Amino acid sequence: MTLSPELIALAKYMAGDFDNREQALAEPVWYVHLRFWQRPVPIGLFSEPSIALFAEQANILELDKPYRPRIVQLRQSQTAPGLLEAQYYMFKDIEAIKGAGRNPDLLGKVNREEIQLLPGCTLSVAVDNLGPNRYRFRASLPVGTPCCFAYGGQNYQVDLGFEASATEFLSYDKGIDPKTGKAIWGALMGPFRFVKRQDFASEILL
Repeated sequence: MTLSPELIALAKYMAGDFDNREQALAEPVWYVHLRFWQRPVPIGLFSEPSIALFAEQANILELDKPYRPRIVQLRQSQTAPGLLEAQYYMFKDIEAIKGAGRNPDLLGKVNREEIQLLPGCTLSVAVDNLGPNRYRFRASLPVGTPCCFAYGGQNYQVDLGFEASATEFLSYDKGIDPKTGKAIWGALMGPFRFVKRQDFASEILL
């Protein structure tokens, strides 16, 4: 299976160094000023045709303390080949990979054994065709499918979602209290609106 033009476009839209400076200045009570990296992984991690991105973020005041490192695998749907999916993976050793957004040399050492599939964390990606080679993508978890995982003896749940276009990346990610089902961090008042400051599309492994 070859990669579709839509999947390649999605990866190119997502690959970059982003921040939400304008949003944080306009609404500082609700939005922390974040730096957000989505960096193409320079080696093949998966047997099926796909594109892998490494993602992490940091408070602009603490760039040396990035958090939430993860792998996003962009692929054709396994059940409906005409559709797209974003499958999330976590690192077994988070500390070893922190900072790879700014130090891509760390990604050259990643192998499949170091990441763990998050089985409930598969987003369905809807594609809006805006014109020749122009798209807007909307990704969300299927209704009733919680994204849950355990790390360091703790149980976590997140509600994942994003929109991507050529000009911006919107993150709807929220942390959920597994006991109450209420959102406790993240995009509580609407999406984080990230603007791409540096393009990493040329690093995509095709």
